Order: sequence, then C-alpha cells, then structure tokens
Amino acid sequence: MARYEEVAADLRTRIRGGEYEVGGTLPKYEELTTTYGVGRGVISSALAILEREGLVRPIKRRGIVVLDWRVERRRIARGQLVTRSPRVGYVFPAASRPDERWVSHGRPFRERLPAPERVAELMDIEAGAETLRRRRVTSPAGEPPFQVVDTWLSEEAIRDAPQTAEASTGPGGYLDRLEESGHGPISWTEFIRTRMPSREEAQLLEISEEMPVLETAIAGRSARSGKVIEVTIRAIPADRVELVSELRRDRTASWPTDPVSAAP
Repeated sequence: MARYEEVAADLRTRIRGGEYEVGGTLPKYEELTTTYGVGRGVISSALAILEREGLVRPIKRRGIVVLDWRVERRRIARGQLVTRSPRVGYVFPAASRPDERWVSHGRPFRERLPAPERVAELMDIEAGAETLRRRRVTSPAGEPPFQVVDTWLSEEAIRDAPQTAEASTGPGGYLDRLEESGHGPISWTEFIRTRMPSREEAQLLEISEEMPVLETAIAGRSARSGKVIEVTIRAIPADRVELVSELRRDRTASWPTDPVSAAP
C-alpha cells in the first residue's frame, strides 16, 4: 500500500469512528503533514481519495469539511409506469417512499438562461438559445440535499401556456398547463447516465466536485407538434442511490425448457 493510501485509510477510520464530526473539519495541512510525517503531496493525494468517496470536501475559508457519510444509499426501482395523483399531478419513477415527506433546500426559483448543450441536444435547439429553467433542490426531511432538479421549458411551451413561467403553475403543475394548452397527451423518454457535477451542483448538493452524479433526464414530447417542449434533469450524488430493475423471462427463457423454442 502506498503511503498516501495508508494516510487515507487512517483518516477514513477516524472519520467513520466519530473522531472527526460530520460538519466539522479535519486538521490543517500543516498539522496533517506533521502527524503522518509526510509532505503536502501525500496529504493531498490521501484527501483526494476521501473526496471521491464522499467523506470530505474542501471549502474555501473553512478547510476540509467532513460530509455526512452515514446517509443510506437509496434504491430506485426503474419502472416505466407514469402514474397520476389527484393532489400533485403526474408522478414519475423516483427515490421517494410511500408517505415520506420531502423538503426543499432554499427556495425554488426560475430564470432565463442559455440552453446548456445537453438540454439543447434533447430539445433539438441551438446551444445557447435562451430557455427558461425552473430549479429546486430537494431531499427527504432531515437529510442533506439529495437532488438538484432542473426543468427547462421551450419557447413554444411558454408561448402556449404562459403560466408555466410563473412562480405558481397551479394544480397539477406545469405539465397540466401544457396539456391543457393543446400539447397533451405528452409522451416521455428517459435518459440515464453518470457524469461529474458542475461546481454549482456540487455546492448545492454539498458534495465534492470529485463525486460523480447520476443524471436522469426526462424529455416530454408534444402530441401536437411532435417536438420536445420540456426537459427535466435530476442530478443525484452517485453514492446516494442505486438503480434496481426486475428482470423478466421471455417465453424463450421459460423453465422447464420448451423443447420447441430450444431446438436449433
């Protein structure tokens, strides 16, 4: 084991053992180099490991902050069923559990911004074109921020359903307003990938920029125009979630084996 790995292992043990409290900071570089008898390069490499594991994050003017590593990893059953609640409108596959209360971190807000490359790709518009973004940061009550949720609305969507650009979109949310304006029934396609967070996302999620995020992007297509008129992108720290899918047997994989389907 390399020396920096030994230092990382010792710090990891101390963090998980409670010697360094969640929300507190590790000793300064000078103290760590003295404690372990190594140079700054070794300490830097050791801390980089802990950053990638989601145990610490450097914060300017505070130091190396210990993150809440005790939060359990959530399982998301990746079904394909979109349901509807009389209270909140459409409900997509998510990490929430029945009767679980979720809260917002800070106030949701909206602003016009140049469309980032990913949104432009899904909407088939020019990158940098002005687009409305609705942003919220949410988590189960009592937990650190779990996800950054950005909903991007096309100019066509806002033109036909102006309320989608307002602070309150009314019962059923912006999707109901879009469908009422003639775009229903909307059909959706989901894209899932992992990537590194932007600096802003890392700050909002209280994670290191070294921690990958799971990105789910749902593109809503208008039944009238055939165009994608809304895109919702969720960024979730990769160490907080895992995807679970139930596999089903096709007729050709039935058991006992069907002699007919098994024949060459």
